Amino acid sequence: MAEMLLEVSGVTKRFGGFTALDGVDFAVRPGERVGLIGPNGSGKSTLVNCIAGTLRNEEGSIRFEGRDIRGYPAHKRIRLGLARSFQIPKPFASMSVLDNLCVPLLYAARRPEAHARVAEEARRILEQVGLAGKAGAMSGGLTQVDMRKLELARAMAAKPKLLISDEAMAGLSASEVDDILALLSGLKAQGVAVIMIEHVMRAVMKFSERIAVLVAGRKIADGEPQGVAGNAEVVKAYLGE
Repeated sequence: MAEMLLEVSGVTKRFGGFTALDGVDFAVRPGERVGLIGPNGSGKSTLVNCIAGTLRNEEGSIRFEGRDIRGYPAHKRIRLGLARSFQIPKPFASMSVLDNLCVPLLYAARRPEAHARVAEEARRILEQVGLAGKAGAMSGGLTQVDMRKLELARAMAAKPKLLISDEAMAGLSASEVDDILALLSGLKAQGVAVIMIEHVMRAVMKFSERIAVLVAGRKIADGEPQGVAGNAEVVKAYLGE
């Protein structure tokens, strides 16, 4: 078995008397494509926030490349190669699309670019995500799908080993979903592992090599997509009795 890139063991997170995560185990191998699904309120975003360092878990451990990162702040985790996108993109609206990428390339990347090469690398990433023609546009005026592409591009600019995509396809049309899906799938050729959190099940099934399911803060299934889709507990969680 390949050595794990990310290992989450027994993670518990509480908000007052509410337990949002209850002893969750979760792992990702280098270069693996993993879908993380569950009904609204199941704990997906809380788990991502604990992994990324936005929240601190009260119990359990989180290891990245074998290193215990529980006490690491978010910016230090990014420098290790653990990047994420957000459900609601919030670019620097008064800056150009190109400049929005220059910021993480200079200050967040695992291997920061030399100043002389930053613009060149930013243009390369924009070409990769299909935004090269809008490099000089103000990011605040982008369409919804282009805003999602820019959000993923900013995460990619951090040069991650693991990228967590948090509902990048929400509210998009079928063709726009396919654009984002192609973008995320292409990261495997670069050796980047991806955790996809999505409610668009067509995309999750097509993208994922493995799917994990959270319900009410507990992991109820973890395995190959067809097996998980046919799991009785998973069907019950989504469709009821």
